Amino acid sequence: MKDAVRTEKFRGRKSAEGSPSSPRTSSRGGAGLRAFGEGAMKGVFIVAAGLFIACVLVICAFIFVQAVPALAEIGLGEFLFSTDWSPTDIPPSYGIGTMIVGSCYVTAGALIVGVPIGLLMAAFMARYCPRPVYKVMKPMVNILAGIPSIVYGYFGMTVIVPFVRDYMGGAGYGIFSASLVLGIMILPTVITVSETALRAVPRSYYEGAVALGATHERAVFLTEFPAAKSGITTAIVLGLGRVIGETMAVVMVVGNSTVLPESIFDGVRTMTSHIVIELGYATDLHRGALIATAAVLFVFILMINLLVAAIRSKGGGK
Repeated sequence: MKDAVRTEKFRGRKSAEGSPSSPRTSSRGGAGLRAFGEGAMKGVFIVAAGLFIACVLVICAFIFVQAVPALAEIGLGEFLFSTDWSPTDIPPSYGIGTMIVGSCYVTAGALIVGVPIGLLMAAFMARYCPRPVYKVMKPMVNILAGIPSIVYGYFGMTVIVPFVRDYMGGAGYGIFSASLVLGIMILPTVITVSETALRAVPRSYYEGAVALGATHERAVFLTEFPAAKSGITTAIVLGLGRVIGETMAVVMVVGNSTVLPESIFDGVRTMTSHIVIELGYATDLHRGALIATAAVLFVFILMINLLVAAIRSKGGGK
């Protein structure tokens, strides 16, 4: 009797193992599907990465293939340091020194306007702002980041330029107006990245400073800010990149003069506005010189990106 029972159990176990619906068979099928899905997604990621790298290489090749012959004909020193841009003269002159100076003035002015306000706003939102107020301010910062640049330019042209002209003199179009507009434009970047960096600082830093007798303000600005310096510096550099690469808003308020400015209320021409203004009708060497200007701008942006990477690496990826 016992032998019969054992035989039945053995047969039942064997039939269960061989059944298509057994857990072991199902687990093997699931593992196979999972492995296939992982392999397919890996292939998708590789293709996406390859397309991204190919796009970057194509853009670089397009810029430098057209820029190098123009630079060879004009001369690198004359192109970068000459302040005479006269493509219609005989012989023509292609010096972008004025545009480089104009870009530096506008960039510096925008950082002077935007960075202090952005850092103070980040400190307020991270350490001072009541929760109900934060729920209102955070979406407003996000909306500010999503406004198109041409809207900023129109605001500057219709509000800031007349204000500067009426109360500060000059035509209103110039470095000061462009700095105000671009300073407003970089606020979302500076605020968001700096706030994230401040919130990433361990709470023990603040508590330790307060325990040693520091006030709330001293604990925030003298303890947490230095601890978050890597993220704050990254925010400033990203704002710098936004300012250098901006075009449409700058064209509408900067004045677009190709002479060296004598005051912050004079008009200048940045490298980006220079390209967009003249590329539509430029031909031959003139067009090559504009593409070479784009190559110089590309090198500036590349240097900024490398600076951000170096800051993040030094800060341990924070």
